[in-house]
Amino acid sequence: MKIGVPKEIKSQEHRVGLVPASVKEMIAAGHEVFVETNAGAGIGYDDKSYKEAGAHVLNDAKAVFDTADMIIKVKEPQAQECKMLREGQILFTYLHLAPDPEQAKGLIDCGCVAIAYETVLGPNGRGLPLLAPMSEVAGRLSTQVGAHYLQKHIGGLGRLIGGVPGVKPADVLVLGGGVAGFNAARMAAGLEANVTILERSPDKIRELDDYFAGRAQILYSTTDTLEKYAAEADIVIGAVLIPGASAPKLLNRDILKTMNPGSVVVDIAIDQGGCFETSKATTHNDPVYTVEGVTHYCVANMPGAVPLTSALALNNAVLPYALRIANKGWKQALAEDPNFREGLNVCFGKITHKGVAESLKMDYIENPPEMVA
Repeated sequence: MKIGVPKEIKSQEHRVGLVPASVKEMIAAGHEVFVETNAGAGIGYDDKSYKEAGAHVLNDAKAVFDTADMIIKVKEPQAQECKMLREGQILFTYLHLAPDPEQAKGLIDCGCVAIAYETVLGPNGRGLPLLAPMSEVAGRLSTQVGAHYLQKHIGGLGRLIGGVPGVKPADVLVLGGGVAGFNAARMAAGLEANVTILERSPDKIRELDDYFAGRAQILYSTTDTLEKYAAEADIVIGAVLIPGASAPKLLNRDILKTMNPGSVVVDIAIDQGGCFETSKATTHNDPVYTVEGVTHYCVANMPGAVPLTSALALNNAVLPYALRIANKGWKQALAEDPNFREGLNVCFGKITHKGVAESLKMDYIENPPEMVA
């Protein structure tokens, strides 16, 4: 199979779909890889490193799209990239379609086969193996940026996240105890903040309680507990996720009004529309804004801030799945694994993921005729 890796063009996105080590694995399996010039420059991989791995380096994105059977990216295709996709071409990347009807329309119109990292399920239907590494990065970053924006000279409350002897540390509230929430809480607890996690799954509550063993408070999430602990929090980190669907709006403006001026909210769920009523996507160039005196950090590609770590972690997770598509073709690879099949979001102009279809209020086609091997 001919694999294409274009340079990412979303603002401040320096990750790359395949690093040279992954290219080498693809070529060892008998495939060809075509990489756009400077695709890996943002994380220190020059064209020479790709050529040494065996890739063909092409001069522009159009040449990559025109040549490849499968495009491997990091972020969702931008408008000009959707126009370069063709019918039946495989797109394997993060899509986050639920809050993005324009992108969905572009993918429908071009007729490509769009497989989303974020909706692929793990063994036995548990976990999100291609989202997990970026959730780990975003979770850990969320605590760092929350602590940063508490600083007074940039509009924060002026509280040190870990406090000092005789002075209380920051109160950090984490909404959701999944991969992102766990990593956010782990970092916050490591910095000696007062950490509270709100979670609804009894099994997850027990798991978190066992792990933190008193270093964080684990509570069942209700409207009452959310209202109480948000009002006291210096940092609120939103980390809730429904695979493929829009994130639920947990923190509304009325709750926001009860928070201290200079406190910070960080919305990890912004890629899926955000879990705060007042959230709107921001960029690394202009990451924050203020509502009701509360600083909002809602960067839609948080792991892009640490692209070297993020790209390597993502490649480790994606490569085995990409090889299955390349070795077997997308129809067989998805037919053999119903959990991998959950990654199929758009196929020959049809929405093929129920959660995505419901969020976009579009028709859902479970098994389009083009899926028949």
